[in-house]
Amino acid sequence: MRKLSLLILGVAIGAGSATMVSQTSLLSSTSAIAASSDTYRQLSLFGDVFEKIRTDYVEKPDEPKLVESAINGMLTSLDPHSSYMDAKSFRDMQVQTRGEFGGLGIEVTMEDGLVKVVTPIDDTPASRAGILANDVITQIDGDNVQGLNLNQAVDKMRGPVNSSVMLKIQRKEAKDPIEVKLTRETIKVRPVRARVEGDVGVLRITQFNEQTYEGLKAGIDKLTSDIGADKLSGFVIDLRNNPGGLLDQAIMVSDAFLDRGEIVSTRSRNPEDTQRFNAKSGDLTKGKPLVVLVNGGSASASEIVAGALQDHKRATVLGTRSFGKGSVQTIIPLGGNGAVRLTTARYYTPSGRSIQAKGIEPDVEVLQDIPDELKGKDETKGEAGLKGHLQNGAEKEERGGSSAYIPPDASKDKQLIAAYDYLHGVRKGASNATTSPN
Repeated sequence: MRKLSLLILGVAIGAGSATMVSQTSLLSSTSAIAASSDTYRQLSLFGDVFEKIRTDYVEKPDEPKLVESAINGMLTSLDPHSSYMDAKSFRDMQVQTRGEFGGLGIEVTMEDGLVKVVTPIDDTPASRAGILANDVITQIDGDNVQGLNLNQAVDKMRGPVNSSVMLKIQRKEAKDPIEVKLTRETIKVRPVRARVEGDVGVLRITQFNEQTYEGLKAGIDKLTSDIGADKLSGFVIDLRNNPGGLLDQAIMVSDAFLDRGEIVSTRSRNPEDTQRFNAKSGDLTKGKPLVVLVNGGSASASEIVAGALQDHKRATVLGTRSFGKGSVQTIIPLGGNGAVRLTTARYYTPSGRSIQAKGIEPDVEVLQDIPDELKGKDETKGEAGLKGHLQNGAEKEERGGSSAYIPPDASKDKQLIAAYDYLHGVRKGASNATTSPN
């Protein structure tokens, strides 16, 4: 049974709470009462303003929307990651973390205001109907896609299992649009993709949802079998542009490669709420060498994995500095009224590092060749570039983002090539990699 609260970076926490009773002086009690009275005066002020808007605004306001905006304003004033989710947004978030929904099996992107197919997922209604990469979806159930944002278009394609949807598709080589009727099925997002590159197993992890650890385990087993345990030189764990996800999955993925030791700790405002998560015995790769790829788009759960493996010297971290999101958000449901996403803790790597607004510095820095048209546009702001972010020591110690560019042609991917070289014992010279001491 799922717990009511979910840590995004998400460990589930109990619905109950312990109450601590302590002796306080009369002075501190008086101060607490005064502070409480001041808070209630401020809440009374909010009620007064709300009533003035409700009765005197030039047009009749949408009162539920006013309250929702006030709640959101209160949360967003805290930090960039705390927010209010209405009922629909909360459902969408649950779908995303489950990695399973009723749909068609198409990965799509928005390009020039049009919804373009990135790839159909194998063995889904989309792939069986012959939908191809680069197809442009122009209509969904007779409604034009032009003018919709990506989320709106995706919402229209998702729906109850066994329901049908009609797509109109424009294909570059086809003169006339193609109409395809599809029946929705249960689609499982593949957060882990495994492929063989000679004697190296590559595991690309795109997000940390409820399917990630199982996908990783299956990928390791398949690559070991396909290459042969005796011929396998090692694994590349590609976390580039992975925005993160569930904390428990980040812990399980880290544990897959560790035999012992701390993986991560989370520390909230109250010292007694500190939690430490340790590895269990058993390395799924039997100690094979690892290279972890990160870049400016690797955030939160990705940084937990990279930091744990780096601190334990279990893997060489290669690429560019990661995003620097070192905080944990708890999702707190509000009955049928959506949920609050609230920052409740910072996390620390096994050596006690907080990477908040700093990121993970790679052991080996490898810069990509950036196309001229993308120069200056390839870097993320990083956590340090977000307005209102949680501070981490002196501002001068914080670091901005780094390049998040990955060449679409793997033969030009200098970071990936450097990872292969590293697993083959080449430490310098190959792929113009620069080694940074850490």
